[in-house]
Amino acid sequence: MMASGNGDKNQLKLYSYYRSSCSYRVRIALNLKELKYEYKAVNLLKGEQFSPEFTELNPIGYVPVLVDGDVIVSDSFAIIMYLEEKYPQHALLPQDLQKRGINYQAANIVSSSIQPFQNIGTLKYIEEKVGPGENLYWANHHITKGFAALEKLLKGHAGRYATGDEVFLADLFLAPQMHGAIKRFNVDMTQFPLLSRLNEEYNKIPAFQDAMPENQPDNPAAGAV
Repeated sequence: MMASGNGDKNQLKLYSYYRSSCSYRVRIALNLKELKYEYKAVNLLKGEQFSPEFTELNPIGYVPVLVDGDVIVSDSFAIIMYLEEKYPQHALLPQDLQKRGINYQAANIVSSSIQPFQNIGTLKYIEEKVGPGENLYWANHHITKGFAALEKLLKGHAGRYATGDEVFLADLFLAPQMHGAIKRFNVDMTQFPLLSRLNEEYNKIPAFQDAMPENQPDNPAAGAV
């Protein structure tokens, strides 16, 4: 794992929550680019994202947040684009413009049309307003809808990975979303053979493995406080 806890003021700092798929995407990007960073845990269940210290970094109170010296960037898409421009090693965007467009589309389906419907705040609101357990049906519905669109979008473009035989932006968004769909929301992946095959490939990549929720220092199962 490239994460570190040394606290060097010149070191990258990532404010993250182990189970956050948005943080997960950024962890993969950092790992692929072989960038060391200090892991700053933010416990979303305890509401630490709403503390004055954190909202000074990101007023909307969402993880992840990246601190790079005097630069503060929030939102996973913005962070990954920042990393891509400043640290060009292991390019996350293909040179081919059509392929680049497919990567943007796939990433946006995940970040705009799936993930917002399953975040903690949304699920809590649905449970309070509709009823216990309804939040899981809600999340499953929107994940399944998004996966159906991704299955169609990537057909004809996928190789070993989402848009060919190299890991690009789309893969960083797909892997965390599928991990959560399977582990948290019990989505039946048999209806998505292409995505299922991609997920198997992601699980073989060390940079992806190290970024998984179960391998983060703030995962309670890992003995973190």
